[in-house]
Amino acid sequence: MKAFLILEDGTVFEGVSIGSTKTVISEIVFNTSMTGYLEVLTDPSYAGQAVVMTYPLIGNYGVTPDMESKRAWPDAYIVRELSRKPSNFRCEGTIHEFLEEYDIPGVAGIDTRALTKILREKGTMNGMVTTDDDYDIKEVIEKLKEYKVGNVVDITTCSSKYTLKGKGKKVALMDFGAKNNIAKSLNDRGCEVTVYPAHTTAEEILATNPDGIMLSNGPGDPETNVEIIEEIKKLYASDVPIFAICLGHQLMALATGAKTYKMKYGHRGGNHPVKDLLTGRVYISSQNHGYAVDTDTLDPKVCEPAFVNVNDGTNEGLKYVGKNIFTVQFHPEASPGPKDSGYLFDRFIEMMGGNE
Repeated sequence: MKAFLILEDGTVFEGVSIGSTKTVISEIVFNTSMTGYLEVLTDPSYAGQAVVMTYPLIGNYGVTPDMESKRAWPDAYIVRELSRKPSNFRCEGTIHEFLEEYDIPGVAGIDTRALTKILREKGTMNGMVTTDDDYDIKEVIEKLKEYKVGNVVDITTCSSKYTLKGKGKKVALMDFGAKNNIAKSLNDRGCEVTVYPAHTTAEEILATNPDGIMLSNGPGDPETNVEIIEEIKKLYASDVPIFAICLGHQLMALATGAKTYKMKYGHRGGNHPVKDLLTGRVYISSQNHGYAVDTDTLDPKVCEPAFVNVNDGTNEGLKYVGKNIFTVQFHPEASPGPKDSGYLFDRFIEMMGGNE
């Protein structure tokens, strides 16, 4: 069956339908990872977005037990070539079957290189994925220009708190759309991790006397999370050590008076170099974000840049002055190859006094 991707600028790509056949409108973004497509599909940070994979062959090792959450989140999935016969000893099915299971439509067989060049040159834009060839291009473009991602943290956060038992430090993890491996990375280091829904009050968390607080990744525009930012202000005012990743990093910056901005096409992939400004060492990181902290709005009495993106100079982390708080834009819990940035979890444990 034919499928179409219609962009906000009027560009139309024709390919083959994969997964569900429903019509969706979404924000079109691209990911440059060569592997890890299942982690991408199950990353809650992609809620409200349709993902284009730039690597041309997707699905060659099938669906494996590497999900970062309980379900898939992108609105649609766009690839050059989808493997129909995966080969891997851990394979549990195909990506086509996976997309059907979670009712996610997709398009295969289009020139994803040309599509990515459009998104890089013109910036991220909205698009429609449909199998209906009787569309009115003018009506579609009007709908695309009206589409807003909205506040998607509410649909990705957990519905109730839960705990991963451990004998080490007690960590309260705020779930704004958290990937499973954040809690697991702490739990593997002995921490007892209690995961809280996004709108949990600061009072409830602080009443449990946690040794540390973790602010997770998540989807959408950070500035839309007004109520959450107010609670983070209270957490900042406490003396509890805090470590934040991705959206959590942005929310802490907003809570302390800084600003964020939407990037032209964001950072999404497993090969982004970031430099630790304290040591000068460069790490290869996994990233997924379309917004960044504006370093020109930072108050030097409150925080200072700790990491920078080597490619474009954007902020990748902050160290807070006089506080046991540090935040990063990238994902130290992910494994884009080497696990070199996993030391940040060890730094967090040291901030909490270390494991006894």
